[in-house]
Amino acid sequence: MAAPFFSTPFQPYVYQSPQDAMIPFQILGGEAQLVQIMLKPEEKVIAKPGSMCFMSGSIEMENVFVPENEVGVWQWLFGKTVSSVVFHNNGQGDGFVGIAAPSLARILPIDLAMFGGEILCQPDAFLCSVNDVKVSNTVDQRARNIIPGAEGFLRQKLSGQGLAFIIAGGSVVQKNLEVGEVLSVDVSCIAAVTTTVNVQIKYNGPMRRAVFGGDNLVTAVLTGPGIVFIQSLPFHRFSRRIARSVTSPNMRENPKFVMQIAIFFFLAYVVIISSLILTDV
Repeated sequence: MAAPFFSTPFQPYVYQSPQDAMIPFQILGGEAQLVQIMLKPEEKVIAKPGSMCFMSGSIEMENVFVPENEVGVWQWLFGKTVSSVVFHNNGQGDGFVGIAAPSLARILPIDLAMFGGEILCQPDAFLCSVNDVKVSNTVDQRARNIIPGAEGFLRQKLSGQGLAFIIAGGSVVQKNLEVGEVLSVDVSCIAAVTTTVNVQIKYNGPMRRAVFGGDNLVTAVLTGPGIVFIQSLPFHRFSRRIARSVTSPNMRENPKFVMQIAIFFFLAYVVIISSLILTDV
């Protein structure tokens, strides 16, 4: 059984696979965590490329295409990585590998067998896995980023009976929803949710609010039963804060300043042209 997601740093846990294989792992750090996984001879870990932090001398690393992960030309065209890194212990004794989160994020160990063999995650949430884990990515539809449904923002599905490690930004809260219990969450703050939860998209006002500072424009109404993992600092929100700090003062105070000024001059232009046409008539 996997550890609870709120594992204490430096406290080791042992994962027992359906085949009774015992795999110890340890989550280290506070805000920017890494997971250290112990591997016996011939055991392996599949991870996201560029996530390796350290490994013992008996571990061999290989960049391969994993057939069970549904990635291909479409994912490559949209900037997705179509390969994975396999860490294999070819030595005679035990080895270890350290997998680090790519940003200021926490690592959540998810035993898929305890979640019905399937869970929906935010894009690029998958970090690494042990045993039977399949990663399915859907195409990031940039033209219509907000889609009425869970697949619109939870574009990564993990399935199987193995142990998966996913990442979430900031502090993480786990909510266990009872049957019929309703919870409203900002769309960007959902890190993962079980497939038993019913997800409905709610628009808080007209779409034109997005132009004039429409924060929290879209919320997800979750209805139990099921489990949802909520993150306090999504990566895009964190990166947006950094972008604001390196821009001009006006843009820092209002990142939509240029767009608002452009709309103002456009409307003024339309009013002037309309008044001239009416005057000529």
